[in-house]
Amino acid sequence: MQIALDIVSYGVVFAFGITIGSFLNVLIYRIPHKLDFVRGRSFCPNCEHRLGPADLVPIFSYLALGRKCRYCKKPISPRYMIVELIGGLLAVGAWATFLANPPLLIANPWLVGNTAPPLAAVLFFLVLCILLTISFIDADTMEIPDGLVIALLVCGVLAIVVGPEVTLLSRGIGLFAVSVPLLVLTLVIPNAFGGGDIKLMAAAGLLLGWQGVLVAFFIGIVLGGVYGVFLLATRKKDGKGLFAFGPALCVGIAGALFFGKLIADWYLGFF
Repeated sequence: MQIALDIVSYGVVFAFGITIGSFLNVLIYRIPHKLDFVRGRSFCPNCEHRLGPADLVPIFSYLALGRKCRYCKKPISPRYMIVELIGGLLAVGAWATFLANPPLLIANPWLVGNTAPPLAAVLFFLVLCILLTISFIDADTMEIPDGLVIALLVCGVLAIVVGPEVTLLSRGIGLFAVSVPLLVLTLVIPNAFGGGDIKLMAAAGLLLGWQGVLVAFFIGIVLGGVYGVFLLATRKKDGKGLFAFGPALCVGIAGALFFGKLIADWYLGFF
């Protein structure tokens, strides 16, 4: 009986997550195009025909329509379904971390041990959604919208009350622990990092604390380096070419949310 209830619970959470993922697709498309993402009907980006309810069921509409627009028959990018699927997985991750019994990561005090698990789960999921949106927008435009950075900063403030057990001192140091060195490096070496990357790491520092943001940056550097080598190897970029670093940093921040304390403790255990 308990197994059946767990399956139903995770199914409902996943359905909620893919629905939010569908809205994130709206943000990813409309924010860079300066379009209103609160009002206005969804439309096909190719023919601009307004979409009906049957066209907007997350994942299932994409598959049922044969990956094509119902009206202009042009292919629909699989990225829309991918974002929805990631949204569902992030929702399941937030649920499993805070509300499942037993929780996913009981050894990580940044995720467990708070006094308001439901609020912490919502905040955790919101942070992951912001990171997902930033990643795709930066990949498309090589820009990180200030509004999304501010949203992440607000989440850092809320985390002081309902989130992980990170001290105010750690959060204060975290604001500058990575962002200031990146700023100095960019002043010395122009275009070393973008302004959005610097602001993103400042907001992440408030959210994670100094240990967490260092872990996040380390993960981001490794992933960004691997991606850079891939671009050079495939000759998609030359040695002077720029690429969006925000997605790697966002993956690093998400990784630090899940495993940051564990990684930091493991590393410090060598000293």
